[in-house]
This record gives sequence, C-alpha cells and structure tokens, in this order.
Amino acid sequence: MTIATILNQKGRDVFKTDPATTLVEVVKMLRDKGVGAILVAEGEKLCGILSERDIVRALSNHGGSALLRPASEFMTKDVMTCTEDETIVSVMSRMTTGRFRHMPVVKGRKIAGLVSIGDVVKFRIEETEREAEDMRAYIAAG
Repeated sequence: MTIATILNQKGRDVFKTDPATTLVEVVKMLRDKGVGAILVAEGEKLCGILSERDIVRALSNHGGSALLRPASEFMTKDVMTCTEDETIVSVMSRMTTGRFRHMPVVKGRKIAGLVSIGDVVKFRIEETEREAEDMRAYIAAG
C-alpha cells in the first residue's frame, strides 16, 4: 500500500500558514483544526513545519513572549517529505527513525497532503490484519 491510499481515504486537506503568522495564531489553528502540526508555506512552497513539540520547545526556551513571535522562528526548516507513491512501510520507517510524527506529502514542488504517524500505523495495522485474514482463508480452503 502507498501513501496515496491514506490520502485518498482521509483526504488531502492541509492546514498551512505563512512564515509571519505568530505562534499564538498557530496555537489557535492547532486547537480549532484538531491537528498536531501546521505546514508553513509561501504559496505552494514548503518552508517548514510547526508541530506541538516545536511550540513546547519555544515556550520552554523563550517563555510566553514566544507566542508573539513569528512561526518562522520556531518551525522545523529541514522538513523530510514523501511522495504519494512511497510505501506506507517505508514512510513509517523514516518517521520512526527520524523521531517525528508528521510528514508532508509532495507532488513535484507542490504540497499534496500531510500524513501523521497515527495515519501510517493505522493503515499498516489494517493491511496486516487483511493479510492475516487472507492467510487464514487460504489455509481453511486447503
């Protein structure tokens, strides 16, 4: 199964903001959208990602004044991305090794979606359960 399978089922909506958006505005977006990360972009050009972890780190290092500063100061700039045709297993491995929970999906130079480790694990479990059921059916038919 590929990342396209996840995006086709969960949707391709991506929540993003521009680099000048203040951290407090990003916090409100995370709350209102019920997500754990926001992409930071200029148009379709991905500049970074701002996750809950980045915000906690910003508050820990700079206190409440961080909330009035731009997202660009605290976002992760070196963002690892994937494409729709990558396998779920491959992306899960990269996310686990890199210890991050959100990965933007790109198509060419455009943002095509965003997957979380929860999305990837859920689909991997479903795939494993289907394979086990197929094996049980094969053995029972034999």
